[in-house]
Amino acid sequence: MKYSINQKASKSAYLQLYEQLRRDITDNVFKYGEKLPSKRLLAEETGVSVITVEHTYEILCEEGYAEARERRGYFVIYKKNDLVPTAEKYSDFEGVKSFYHNKETFPFSVFAGTMRSVISKYGENVLIKSPNSGCIELRHALSEYLARGKGIKVSPEQIIVGSGAEYLYGLIVQFFGNSRLYALEKPSYEKILSVYQTNGAACDLLLLGKHGILTSELERTRATVLHVTPFRSFPSGVTASASKRYEYIEWAKKRNGFIIEDDFNSEFTLSTKNEDTLFHLEPKESVIYVNTFTKTVAPSMRIGYMVLPESLISAFQEKLGFYSCTVPVFEQYLLTELIQSGNLERHINRIRRRMRRTKKEQDSK
Repeated sequence: MKYSINQKASKSAYLQLYEQLRRDITDNVFKYGEKLPSKRLLAEETGVSVITVEHTYEILCEEGYAEARERRGYFVIYKKNDLVPTAEKYSDFEGVKSFYHNKETFPFSVFAGTMRSVISKYGENVLIKSPNSGCIELRHALSEYLARGKGIKVSPEQIIVGSGAEYLYGLIVQFFGNSRLYALEKPSYEKILSVYQTNGAACDLLLLGKHGILTSELERTRATVLHVTPFRSFPSGVTASASKRYEYIEWAKKRNGFIIEDDFNSEFTLSTKNEDTLFHLEPKESVIYVNTFTKTVAPSMRIGYMVLPESLISAFQEKLGFYSCTVPVFEQYLLTELIQSGNLERHINRIRRRMRRTKKEQDSK
Protein backbone atom coordinates (compact mmCIF):
# COMPACT_ATOMS: atom_id res chain seq x y z
CA MET A 1 0.00 0.00 0.00
CA LYS A 2 0.99 3.64 -0.26
CA TYR A 3 -0.80 5.50 2.52
CA SER A 4 1.01 7.92 4.80
CA ILE A 5 0.17 10.54 7.40
CA ASN A 6 1.94 13.89 7.69
CA GLN A 7 2.11 14.44 11.44
CA LYS A 8 3.02 18.13 10.92
CA ALA A 9 -0.01 18.90 8.76
CA SER A 10 -2.85 20.99 10.18
CA LYS A 11 -5.35 18.47 8.79
CA SER A 12 -6.20 15.63 11.17
CA ALA A 13 -4.87 12.11 10.54
CA TYR A 14 -8.29 10.58 9.87
CA LEU A 15 -9.09 13.21 7.22
CA GLN A 16 -5.72 12.69 5.50
CA LEU A 17 -6.37 8.97 5.34
CA TYR A 18 -9.97 9.51 4.24
CA GLU A 19 -8.90 11.67 1.30
CA GLN A 20 -6.31 9.12 0.17
CA LEU A 21 -8.75 6.22 0.34
CA ARG A 22 -11.53 8.20 -1.32
CA ARG A 23 -9.23 9.11 -4.19
CA ASP A 24 -8.29 5.47 -4.74
CA ILE A 25 -11.96 4.47 -4.67
CA THR A 26 -13.05 7.13 -7.18
CA ASP A 27 -10.00 6.41 -9.37
CA ASN A 28 -11.05 2.74 -9.47
CA VAL A 29 -7.92 1.48 -7.70
CA PHE A 30 -10.42 -0.26 -5.43
CA LYS A 31 -13.26 -1.42 -7.65
CA TYR A 32 -16.91 -1.88 -6.78
CA GLY A 33 -17.37 -4.86 -4.46
CA GLU A 34 -13.68 -5.14 -3.51
CA LYS A 35 -12.58 -5.37 0.09
CA LEU A 36 -10.65 -2.42 1.54
CA PRO A 37 -7.49 -2.91 3.64
CA SER A 38 -8.10 -4.06 7.21
CA LYS A 39 -8.13 -1.50 10.01
CA ARG A 40 -5.13 -3.09 11.70
CA LEU A 41 -3.08 -3.21 8.50
CA LEU A 42 -3.79 0.47 7.73
CA ALA A 43 -3.00 1.46 11.31
CA GLU A 44 0.37 -0.32 11.20
CA GLU A 45 1.31 1.20 7.83
CA THR A 46 0.35 4.80 8.68
CA GLY A 47 1.39 4.79 12.34
CA VAL A 48 -2.03 5.81 13.65
CA SER A 49 -4.40 4.05 16.01
CA VAL A 50 -6.99 1.50 14.92
CA ILE A 51 -9.64 3.91 16.27
CA THR A 52 -8.42 6.59 13.83
CA VAL A 53 -8.72 4.16 10.91
CA GLU A 54 -12.16 3.09 12.13
CA HIS A 55 -13.26 6.74 12.17
CA THR A 56 -12.02 7.09 8.58
CA TYR A 57 -14.02 4.06 7.48
CA GLU A 58 -17.13 5.33 9.29
CA ILE A 59 -17.01 8.51 7.20
CA LEU A 60 -16.50 6.57 3.96
CA CYS A 61 -19.57 4.53 4.87
CA GLU A 62 -21.63 7.60 5.81
CA GLU A 63 -20.87 9.20 2.44
CA GLY A 64 -21.65 6.10 0.40
CA TYR A 65 -18.16 5.05 -0.69
CA ALA A 66 -18.04 1.86 1.37
CA GLU A 67 -20.08 -0.35 3.65
CA ALA A 68 -19.21 -2.46 6.68
CA ARG A 69 -20.04 -6.17 6.57
CA GLU A 70 -20.12 -7.98 9.87
CA ARG A 71 -16.99 -10.06 10.56
CA ARG A 72 -15.79 -9.47 6.98
CA GLY A 73 -14.53 -5.89 6.90
CA TYR A 74 -15.24 -2.92 4.64
CA PHE A 75 -16.22 -3.16 0.97
CA VAL A 76 -16.49 -0.59 -1.85
CA ILE A 77 -20.06 0.28 -2.89
CA TYR A 78 -19.18 3.34 -4.99
CA LYS A 79 -19.89 3.11 -8.72
CA LYS A 80 -18.67 5.96 -10.91
CA ASN A 81 -20.76 4.76 -13.82
CA ASP A 82 -23.82 3.62 -11.95
CA LEU A 83 -26.09 3.83 -14.97
CA VAL A 84 -28.42 0.89 -14.36
CA PRO A 85 -31.96 2.31 -14.60
CA THR A 86 -34.22 1.49 -11.68
CA ALA A 87 -37.94 1.72 -11.17
CA GLU A 88 -37.55 2.50 -7.48
CA LYS A 89 -39.41 5.68 -6.58
CA TYR A 90 -39.40 7.98 -3.60
CA SER A 91 -42.73 6.59 -2.42
CA ASP A 92 -41.50 2.99 -2.63
CA PHE A 93 -39.23 3.00 0.40
CA GLU A 94 -39.48 3.90 4.07
CA GLY A 95 -37.62 6.19 6.40
CA VAL A 96 -36.83 9.02 4.00
CA LYS A 97 -39.15 11.53 5.64
CA SER A 98 -36.88 11.96 8.65
CA PHE A 99 -35.77 15.50 7.86
CA TYR A 100 -33.98 17.40 10.60
CA HIS A 101 -35.41 20.84 11.41
CA ASN A 102 -33.13 22.78 13.71
CA LYS A 103 -35.25 24.98 15.97
CA GLU A 104 -32.39 26.17 18.16
CA THR A 105 -31.52 29.68 17.00
CA PHE A 106 -28.24 31.43 17.64
CA PRO A 107 -27.70 32.49 21.31
CA PHE A 108 -29.33 35.92 21.60
CA SER A 109 -26.79 37.26 24.11
CA VAL A 110 -23.95 36.59 21.66
CA PHE A 111 -26.02 37.99 18.80
CA ALA A 112 -26.78 41.21 20.70
CA GLY A 113 -23.18 41.62 21.82
CA THR A 114 -21.99 41.23 18.24
CA MET A 115 -24.44 43.90 17.08
CA ARG A 116 -22.94 46.34 19.59
CA SER A 117 -19.45 45.34 18.47
CA VAL A 118 -20.34 46.05 14.82
CA ILE A 119 -21.58 49.56 15.64
CA SER A 120 -18.44 50.27 17.66
CA LYS A 121 -16.06 48.80 15.05
CA TYR A 122 -17.62 50.07 11.80
CA GLY A 123 -19.38 53.23 12.99
CA GLU A 124 -20.91 55.29 10.19
CA ASN A 125 -19.66 52.81 7.59
CA VAL A 126 -22.84 50.79 8.24
CA LEU A 127 -24.69 53.60 6.43
CA ILE A 128 -22.61 53.36 3.24
CA LYS A 129 -24.07 51.60 0.21
CA SER A 130 -22.87 48.02 -0.25
CA PRO A 131 -20.88 46.95 -3.30
CA ASN A 132 -23.19 45.14 -5.72
CA SER A 133 -21.78 41.67 -5.00
CA GLY A 134 -21.73 42.27 -1.24
CA CYS A 135 -19.26 43.83 1.21
CA ILE A 136 -15.70 42.66 0.60
CA GLU A 137 -15.29 41.96 4.34
CA LEU A 138 -18.15 39.47 4.27
CA ARG A 139 -17.02 37.84 1.05
CA HIS A 140 -13.52 37.39 2.51
CA ALA A 141 -15.03 35.86 5.65
CA LEU A 142 -17.23 33.54 3.57
CA SER A 143 -14.24 32.48 1.48
CA GLU A 144 -12.33 31.45 4.62
CA TYR A 145 -15.44 29.85 6.17
CA LEU A 146 -16.05 27.70 3.09
CA ALA A 147 -12.40 26.61 2.95
CA ARG A 148 -12.46 25.55 6.63
CA GLY A 149 -15.82 23.85 6.70
CA LYS A 150 -16.47 22.62 3.17
CA GLY A 151 -13.08 22.32 1.50
CA ILE A 152 -14.33 24.87 -1.05
CA LYS A 153 -11.43 27.13 -1.95
CA VAL A 154 -12.61 30.20 -3.84
CA SER A 155 -11.75 33.87 -4.09
CA PRO A 156 -14.11 36.57 -2.72
CA GLU A 157 -14.75 37.60 -6.35
CA GLN A 158 -16.57 34.30 -6.89
CA ILE A 159 -19.10 35.01 -4.12
CA ILE A 160 -22.37 36.90 -4.68
CA VAL A 161 -24.36 37.95 -1.59
CA GLY A 162 -28.16 38.30 -1.73
CA SER A 163 -31.25 38.29 0.49
CA GLY A 164 -31.93 34.58 0.70
CA ALA A 165 -31.94 31.60 -1.62
CA GLU A 166 -35.14 32.56 -3.43
CA TYR A 167 -33.63 35.86 -4.57
CA LEU A 168 -30.53 34.02 -5.79
CA TYR A 169 -32.64 31.47 -7.72
CA GLY A 170 -34.15 34.41 -9.57
CA LEU A 171 -30.71 35.75 -10.47
CA ILE A 172 -29.72 32.33 -11.76
CA VAL A 173 -32.72 32.16 -14.09
CA GLN A 174 -31.95 35.65 -15.38
CA PHE A 175 -28.34 34.63 -15.95
CA PHE A 176 -28.99 31.38 -17.82
CA GLY A 177 -32.20 32.64 -19.44
CA ASN A 178 -35.72 31.21 -19.48
CA SER A 179 -35.28 29.52 -22.86
CA ARG A 180 -33.51 26.62 -21.12
CA LEU A 181 -35.27 23.67 -19.53
CA TYR A 182 -34.60 23.41 -15.78
CA ALA A 183 -34.72 20.03 -14.01
CA LEU A 184 -35.76 19.78 -10.35
CA GLU A 185 -36.09 16.95 -7.87
CA LYS A 186 -39.54 15.42 -7.36
CA PRO A 187 -40.54 16.00 -4.65
CA SER A 188 -38.69 19.20 -3.79
CA TYR A 189 -39.18 22.38 -1.79
CA GLU A 190 -42.20 23.96 -3.47
CA LYS A 191 -40.77 27.51 -3.60
CA ILE A 192 -37.95 26.39 -5.89
CA LEU A 193 -40.43 25.47 -8.62
CA SER A 194 -42.46 28.64 -7.97
CA VAL A 195 -39.44 30.93 -8.39
CA TYR A 196 -38.32 29.30 -11.64
CA GLN A 197 -41.82 29.31 -13.14
CA THR A 198 -42.49 32.90 -12.05
CA ASN A 199 -39.34 33.89 -13.93
CA GLY A 200 -40.71 32.22 -17.05
CA ALA A 201 -38.59 29.06 -16.97
CA ALA A 202 -39.96 25.68 -18.04
CA CYS A 203 -39.26 22.94 -15.48
CA ASP A 204 -39.00 19.16 -15.64
CA LEU A 205 -39.56 17.28 -12.37
CA LEU A 206 -37.31 14.22 -11.97
CA LEU A 207 -38.31 11.41 -9.62
CA LEU A 208 -36.11 10.72 -6.61
CA GLY A 209 -34.95 7.28 -5.54
CA LYS A 210 -33.39 6.48 -2.19
CA HIS A 211 -29.92 7.56 -3.39
CA GLY A 212 -30.89 10.64 -5.41
CA ILE A 213 -32.54 11.33 -8.76
CA LEU A 214 -33.18 8.12 -10.67
CA THR A 215 -30.69 7.44 -13.46
CA SER A 216 -33.53 6.80 -15.90
CA GLU A 217 -34.91 10.26 -15.14
CA LEU A 218 -31.54 11.95 -15.70
CA GLU A 219 -31.27 10.18 -19.06
CA ARG A 220 -34.85 11.04 -20.04
CA THR A 221 -34.83 14.78 -19.42
CA ARG A 222 -33.76 17.31 -22.05
CA ALA A 223 -32.87 19.86 -19.38
CA THR A 224 -29.49 21.60 -19.37
CA VAL A 225 -29.73 23.05 -15.84
CA LEU A 226 -30.18 20.70 -12.87
CA HIS A 227 -31.22 22.04 -9.45
CA VAL A 228 -30.43 19.55 -6.67
CA THR A 229 -30.26 19.43 -2.88
CA PRO A 230 -27.72 16.64 -2.45
CA PHE A 231 -27.27 16.83 1.33
CA ARG A 232 -30.86 16.18 2.34
CA SER A 233 -33.65 16.99 -0.03
CA PHE A 234 -36.85 18.43 1.42
CA PRO A 235 -39.44 17.01 2.08
CA SER A 236 -38.15 13.51 1.24
CA GLY A 237 -35.03 13.53 3.43
CA VAL A 238 -33.09 11.82 0.61
CA THR A 239 -29.32 12.31 0.64
CA ALA A 240 -27.49 11.76 -2.64
CA SER A 241 -24.95 8.94 -2.45
CA ALA A 242 -21.33 9.45 -3.47
CA SER A 243 -21.99 7.59 -6.73
CA LYS A 244 -25.00 9.78 -7.47
CA ARG A 245 -23.06 13.00 -6.85
CA TYR A 246 -20.48 11.99 -9.44
CA GLU A 247 -23.31 10.97 -11.77
CA TYR A 248 -24.78 14.49 -11.54
CA ILE A 249 -21.40 15.96 -12.47
CA GLU A 250 -21.02 13.58 -15.43
CA TRP A 251 -24.57 14.48 -16.51
CA ALA A 252 -23.63 18.15 -16.69
CA LYS A 253 -20.39 17.46 -18.58
CA LYS A 254 -22.06 15.30 -21.22
CA ARG A 255 -24.62 17.94 -22.20
CA ASN A 256 -22.57 21.08 -21.48
CA GLY A 257 -25.03 21.82 -18.72
CA PHE A 258 -24.94 23.33 -15.26
CA ILE A 259 -25.84 22.24 -11.74
CA ILE A 260 -27.37 24.48 -9.07
CA GLU A 261 -26.25 22.93 -5.78
CA ASP A 262 -28.62 23.97 -3.00
CA ASP A 263 -26.69 23.09 0.17
CA PHE A 264 -29.47 24.08 2.57
CA ASN A 265 -29.06 22.90 6.19
CA SER A 266 -25.96 20.85 5.38
CA GLU A 267 -24.05 22.28 8.34
CA PHE A 268 -26.17 20.06 10.58
CA THR A 269 -24.84 16.73 9.37
CA LEU A 270 -24.48 13.98 11.96
CA SER A 271 -21.03 13.19 10.59
CA THR A 272 -17.92 14.60 12.22
CA LYS A 273 -16.95 15.75 8.73
CA ASN A 274 -19.03 17.90 6.39
CA GLU A 275 -20.41 16.10 3.34
CA ASP A 276 -18.51 16.56 0.06
CA THR A 277 -20.26 19.22 -1.99
CA LEU A 278 -20.66 18.97 -5.75
CA PHE A 279 -18.74 22.26 -6.01
CA HIS A 280 -15.83 20.73 -4.11
CA LEU A 281 -15.85 17.75 -6.49
CA GLU A 282 -16.10 19.94 -9.63
CA PRO A 283 -15.12 23.57 -8.86
CA LYS A 284 -14.08 24.73 -12.33
CA GLU A 285 -16.96 24.69 -14.80
CA SER A 286 -20.44 23.42 -14.11
CA VAL A 287 -21.55 23.90 -10.48
CA ILE A 288 -23.06 26.99 -8.83
CA TYR A 289 -23.19 26.60 -5.05
CA VAL A 290 -26.02 28.22 -3.02
CA ASN A 291 -26.48 28.42 0.76
CA THR A 292 -28.06 30.65 3.43
CA PHE A 293 -27.87 31.40 7.15
CA THR A 294 -31.58 31.06 8.02
CA LYS A 295 -30.92 27.77 9.82
CA THR A 296 -27.45 28.37 11.22
CA VAL A 297 -28.24 31.82 12.69
CA ALA A 298 -31.96 32.66 12.63
CA PRO A 299 -34.93 32.72 10.20
CA SER A 300 -34.81 36.54 10.25
CA MET A 301 -31.22 36.51 8.96
CA ARG A 302 -32.13 36.83 5.29
CA ILE A 303 -28.59 36.46 3.96
CA GLY A 304 -27.81 33.98 1.21
CA TYR A 305 -24.83 33.62 -1.07
CA MET A 306 -23.86 31.80 -4.20
CA VAL A 307 -20.44 30.74 -5.38
CA LEU A 308 -19.70 30.89 -9.10
CA PRO A 309 -17.03 28.82 -10.83
CA GLU A 310 -14.27 31.04 -12.18
CA SER A 311 -15.44 30.34 -15.74
CA LEU A 312 -18.73 32.18 -15.12
CA ILE A 313 -17.56 35.27 -13.18
CA SER A 314 -17.02 37.59 -16.14
CA ALA A 315 -20.25 36.62 -17.89
CA PHE A 316 -22.27 37.01 -14.69
CA GLN A 317 -20.83 40.43 -13.88
CA GLU A 318 -21.34 41.62 -17.45
CA LYS A 319 -24.98 40.53 -17.51
CA LEU A 320 -26.16 41.07 -13.91
CA GLY A 321 -23.39 42.96 -12.14
CA PHE A 322 -25.47 46.16 -12.18
CA TYR A 323 -27.87 44.78 -9.53
CA SER A 324 -27.43 46.37 -6.09
CA CYS A 325 -26.87 44.02 -3.17
CA THR A 326 -30.19 43.41 -1.40
CA VAL A 327 -28.71 42.82 2.10
CA PRO A 328 -28.23 45.81 4.44
CA VAL A 329 -24.60 46.63 5.17
CA PHE A 330 -25.16 46.35 8.93
CA GLU A 331 -26.34 42.74 8.59
CA GLN A 332 -23.40 41.92 6.34
CA TYR A 333 -20.95 43.26 8.92
CA LEU A 334 -22.84 41.40 11.66
CA LEU A 335 -22.46 38.08 9.84
CA THR A 336 -18.81 38.89 9.13
CA GLU A 337 -18.16 39.30 12.86
CA LEU A 338 -20.06 36.12 13.75
CA ILE A 339 -17.89 34.16 11.33
CA GLN A 340 -14.54 35.77 12.15
CA SER A 341 -15.05 35.52 15.92
CA GLY A 342 -15.70 31.78 15.65
CA ASN A 343 -19.12 32.18 17.32
CA LEU A 344 -21.00 30.82 14.31
CA GLU A 345 -18.95 27.64 14.01
CA ARG A 346 -19.06 27.06 17.79
CA HIS A 347 -22.85 27.27 17.61
CA ILE A 348 -22.98 24.81 14.69
CA ASN A 349 -20.61 22.36 16.39
CA ARG A 350 -22.61 22.55 19.63
CA ILE A 351 -25.80 21.55 17.83
CA ARG A 352 -24.03 18.77 15.90
CA ARG A 353 -22.67 17.30 19.13
CA ARG A 354 -26.15 17.38 20.65
CA MET A 355 -27.60 15.70 17.55
CA ARG A 356 -24.99 12.92 17.69
CA ARG A 357 -25.67 12.35 21.40
CA THR A 358 -29.42 12.16 20.75
CA LYS A 359 -28.93 9.69 17.91
CA LYS A 360 -26.59 7.55 20.03
CA GLU A 361 -29.17 7.47 22.84
CA GLN A 362 -31.93 6.50 20.40
CA ASP A 363 -29.79 3.76 18.84
CA SER A 364 -29.00 2.29 22.24
CA LYS A 365 -32.68 1.90 23.18
